[in-house]
Amino acid sequence: MTAPRLQLVDITKQYPTVRANDAVSLKVAPGEIHAVLGENGAGKSTLMKIIYGAVRPDAGQVLFNGREVVIRNPQEARALGISMVFQHFSLFDTLTAAENVWLGLAKGEPLSSVVERIRKVSADYGLEVDPLRPVHTLSVGERQRVEIVRALLTNPQLLILDEPTSVLTPQAVEKLFVTLRKLAAEGCSILYISHKLDEIRALCHHCTVLRGGKVTGEVDPRNETNASLSRLMIGSEPPELHHEERTPGAVALEVKGLRLAKLDQFGVTLDGMALQLRAGEVLGIAGVSGNGQQELMAALSGEDPRAPAGSVQLFGKDIARASPRARRDAGLHFVPEERLGRGAVPSLPLSDNTMLTRREAVGAMGWIDRKRLTEQAAGLITRFNVKAGGPQAAARSLSGG
Repeated sequence: MTAPRLQLVDITKQYPTVRANDAVSLKVAPGEIHAVLGENGAGKSTLMKIIYGAVRPDAGQVLFNGREVVIRNPQEARALGISMVFQHFSLFDTLTAAENVWLGLAKGEPLSSVVERIRKVSADYGLEVDPLRPVHTLSVGERQRVEIVRALLTNPQLLILDEPTSVLTPQAVEKLFVTLRKLAAEGCSILYISHKLDEIRALCHHCTVLRGGKVTGEVDPRNETNASLSRLMIGSEPPELHHEERTPGAVALEVKGLRLAKLDQFGVTLDGMALQLRAGEVLGIAGVSGNGQQELMAALSGEDPRAPAGSVQLFGKDIARASPRARRDAGLHFVPEERLGRGAVPSLPLSDNTMLTRREAVGAMGWIDRKRLTEQAAGLITRFNVKAGGPQAAARSLSGG
């Protein structure tokens, strides 16, 4: 009988205020696409970091190809044949895609050789990556492809993907699935971390479900329904969703004739953009990555300091030349697609992150009321049911959701 590619036995990890993993066990066979399913904060990412050597477990065993191993860091994981694509990417913006990949490989290989290997792997697996493009010009989906290519260049026996489709269009998801099926057919085992039920049922051979850090089920997702998987995830019947028809209110945001030249050779020029959003509406902006979505968001939020041609009106007031601060004060807020780095400072506590754009709420005249700041963060954690170790937990300790 063939030994499992990976076997976890009673893996436990305790943090000060939460047990992230509680005696978790699972097996992954060679060539298997194995899903780990669970809600945000269920312990999925912590478990994957333990396998990859980024986090040390408090108890339990890790066996790789039938042999017990102690993985002390990611370098040891890669030496064994384990690679991981993290939910939050670890690329240097100022370097090219090839230079980023090169940093993670064994020393001694010339950059020109890495460029050719990237092109070959990209072609073999349908991953469109330009090795010479600077990372800061890439969309989130393109950055993910760079991370996957970097992992594939290490010839992994086990590839871990943490929430790989959270930033991808449906077309990009299907392309990714083609790549993963090809890898599995070649014998690579894949751990696929997600809470998207349709994807898991379509792609994966086996599924381990986590809830509150514990295993609540091991199933073949191809024989399950979304409802049965949901019950394992949340411990109860999934709620029924009702859509109520509403009459839109007054115009909240209106853009007319928005024109803004691209910033560099890799950007996109906005040419005559127009849209209207009313109170109570949700307006979707669709398109394949790299077709002006980032530029439009930067123009609307004020992150691009250049004044565009055309009109941008918020509640009837022109804000096209307003600063990001003035737009926030007027009621326009912005959640960037890069949650860490732009949305939050990874190394800062949650409490400090809450004041980055609203400092006046917790102080005055340059002074910060730390007690009020902590209470504000604690209130947000409770209100939005954030699974965190308290207001002083670092932003990077949170799951993506």
